[in-house]
Order: sequence, then C-alpha cells, then structure tokens
Amino acid sequence: MIILRSRAEIEKIRNACRIVSDILLRIGESVQPGITTWDLNALSEELAREKGAKPAFMGYHGYPYALCTSVNEQVVHGMPSKHRRLIEGDILSLDFGVVVDGYYGDAAVTVPVGSISAEAARLCEVTRESLYRGISKAISGSHLSDISHAIQEYVESRGFTVVREFVGHGIGQHLHESPQIPNYGPPGKGVRLKPGMVLAIEPMINYGAPDVEIMDDNWTAVTLDRSLSAHFEHTIAVTEDGPEILTLR
Repeated sequence: MIILRSRAEIEKIRNACRIVSDILLRIGESVQPGITTWDLNALSEELAREKGAKPAFMGYHGYPYALCTSVNEQVVHGMPSKHRRLIEGDILSLDFGVVVDGYYGDAAVTVPVGSISAEAARLCEVTRESLYRGISKAISGSHLSDISHAIQEYVESRGFTVVREFVGHGIGQHLHESPQIPNYGPPGKGVRLKPGMVLAIEPMINYGAPDVEIMDDNWTAVTLDRSLSAHFEHTIAVTEDGPEILTLR
C-alpha cells in the first residue's frame, strides 16, 4: 500500500531530510586522503546526536553502523572499517539516513577523494544528472516507471550501466515503504503518481557491466567486474506543483 502523506507529515519528513543533508555535507567536507571510513561513521553518529536524530541504518536488519561507505567498486552498503583508509583518486559513496519524531529522511552522494580521474569524475557527473532526470518525471499523473525510464535512458546514452539488484523506495514512517522504484524500465508503467507520495530515488550506476555480487560480510555489494560505481539519492515529495526535493543541500 502506498501512503499519501499530509502536508504536516511531509514537514516532519522534511525536517529529517534537512538533518540528513546537513550531515552528509559535513561528512563530505571531511573526506580526504588518509581518513578512514570508520572515522566518517563516527562523525555521522556524533553529528546525529548533536541534532537529536537517530541514525536510521544502525540496527536495520542487523546493519551495525550509522553510515554506508562504499569505495570505488563498492556499489552500496559498504561497511565502515578502521582498516579502510582512503587514498587519493578514490571515489566514496556516502549513504545516510535519520529518523526524527517517527519520520525518516534518506540521501546519498558520491564524493571524490582528492584529485580523481576524468573517467571517475564523468561517472559521478552522469549518475548525479541521472538522478535529476528521474526526479523531473515525478509529476502527478505520470507513471512510476517514467522515473525509471528517464534514469536508464540517460545513463545508457552516456555509455554507463544501471544496477538492477537495488532500487529506490517510498519513505515516511518506515525507512523502506512502497513503492519500489527501479532505475530502469519502459515508460508508462506502474502506478500513477499522486500528490502526497514521498519517494527516495537513488540511481546506482556502474562504469562497466551492471552485474554485482555480495561480499562475505553479507552487506557490501561490489561490481562483478570490479569497475567503478557511483550512487546518488534524494528524498522527494510529489506535489500538485511538481516534485519537491526534501534533501536538497
């Protein structure tokens, strides 16, 4: 069941989303060669406490950390580690969420570690732009798959591939709600979008083949061919006047 949120509920989600975006910005500013992903996770916990928010991922289906830190070929759900020290040229996907007053916010961004290759920069740029292409289709009366198709069409036209195994989702009083939002598919399919829907749209895009595998920690997803992967996410609300990005920094 897809829940249509009231304006009051959307304001509560917006509050959580502002905290998420503020914390992601602070973490991104701390990314530099030599820092560990463990340090970044500790920072995310500290910042959440300062803002009176609870990290949404910690304990979710047993995930033990507040932040997902996915480096280079890691697609999503990369686990922070004291032994993963970032080096010049890495790209790092940061995925973070909080719950405040019973409502969730969720966002992700991929950031460079120092100076990165032209190929890595282009992958990040295309992934970020694909997110906005998808968001632009989150219009009342359109179909859910119009979002999916816009992402896939843009990504593949630029020579990259879309991960199939992980998708976006509804969000509100739970971190993951209906509907699921694939980043691929034909237009004009699925439910029609209505004002009050709140969606977390999150393309995960690979430089090489789209295939992924899960590592032995049962969380970290990596590209099967070990090519680079990037991930961007916003939480948005469908309104009568078009999509509104709640996690916009």
